[in-house]
Amino acid sequence: MTRGRQSFALLALSIALGTSAHAQTATTEAKVYAKVDEIFAEATSVYDSYVEALETGTLEALQAYARNLSERIIPRGVETHEVVGIVLLLRDVLARSLFAKYRTDFTVLNRVLDAYEPAANRIAITVAVGFVQERERVIREQQEAIRELSTPVLQVRERLLILPIIGLIDPHRARQLTEQLLRGIRMNRAKVVVIDITGVAAMDATVANHLVLTVESARLLGATVIVTGLSPEIAQTLVNIGVDLAKMNTVGDLQGGIEQAERLLGYKVVPITVQADALAAV
Repeated sequence: MTRGRQSFALLALSIALGTSAHAQTATTEAKVYAKVDEIFAEATSVYDSYVEALETGTLEALQAYARNLSERIIPRGVETHEVVGIVLLLRDVLARSLFAKYRTDFTVLNRVLDAYEPAANRIAITVAVGFVQERERVIREQQEAIRELSTPVLQVRERLLILPIIGLIDPHRARQLTEQLLRGIRMNRAKVVVIDITGVAAMDATVANHLVLTVESARLLGATVIVTGLSPEIAQTLVNIGVDLAKMNTVGDLQGGIEQAERLLGYKVVPITVQADALAAV
């Protein structure tokens, strides 16, 4: 292990331990001490990747390491400024090493630092950008998962689907909603779909038009759509954009929508007491 590599690893370790000393609980400090080997190994990996980029002039290995590092530390809640801070710290450590090595010859030192500074800055930017890109990718995946969970297509009984919608609907979520619903109609061979928007306070004209197109698309697949839970604001929006309400089957609440859907499918709800009386008569 080179002297610079070891110095950086020890410096990073001392910073981590120093941070734990100011922690609010002894548990945090214990966790840091338990990961001493991990911190040391990570610091030396950062150092090796950094030096390799300086020696070869290529950033591919460093970019790969930055992606790998981001995948491992983002789930732990590490912030961008913490990653950038450790990279800048390494830049300063290496700069001090160069100064100590060439301080007797200022001409050489100036040439070395002139070449080192732009390269080091480029490396720092590469690591920071890689971390931010990976973080954004994780956020997009999480948002996509949340959207899928927030628009579930539920099969209540054979040929009957329910799509409860809660929260704000933006154009992207509206498109996703349509795709999931049409996919559900096809997979379940649904004949009736109940879209409940009780949990949607309002929607703009663009989303309202998309809702109408969703109803029409479902009809082309052979399914009748019943919309329940219309708020006064959404009803007014539909009227203002000129929707032909004769083409949209609406019911006041979800229970009423399910009852109408069952009638369309030929189901008949019979009270249990009536069934018991009929069996007793037999």
